[in-house]
Amino acid sequence: MRRTLDGFYEGLMVLSAVAMAFTFLVVIFGILDRQFALGLRGLDAYAGYGIASTLFLAMPGTLQRGEHIRVTLLLQRLSPGLRHVLEWWCILAGIALTWGLAYYACGLVWVSHLTHDTSQGADATPLWVPQIGMALGCIGLAVAFADAALSRLRGDSFFKLPSTNAAASE
Repeated sequence: MRRTLDGFYEGLMVLSAVAMAFTFLVVIFGILDRQFALGLRGLDAYAGYGIASTLFLAMPGTLQRGEHIRVTLLLQRLSPGLRHVLEWWCILAGIALTWGLAYYACGLVWVSHLTHDTSQGADATPLWVPQIGMALGCIGLAVAFADAALSRLRGDSFFKLPSTNAAASE
């Protein structure tokens, strides 16, 4: 199960990188369009879709790598017992918030699909298509928080922190 979840988080990171590359290409096309009047429509909207997908798809892998902003300055000053309680509270709050977010993100995709909702711009993109990246990222983050809680219950470490051995040997 551990390899499956790690592969899931890694797959979302790969999709995030693809979305970032897509955004880069759209911005380049936008620059070319301004210079040579190519008549390309909706590039700003597509860049926005790409950025949103990049951010949401990267959230689960970022959590697993321990790279989300955390208030360790406060945690370091607490007693071990209070720190333990506060860390559990944060994980449980994260689970509740992210599962709610995932539920509503999936609902948004579904409603956009059912109602044939399109963007207001010149591109008239069906909105459910770019919303899929957001929904996948939200699902992934919810799964990652649940994974973090189960790992903590088992006494395992959820976080895949970078090794400091390479930095120490230089």
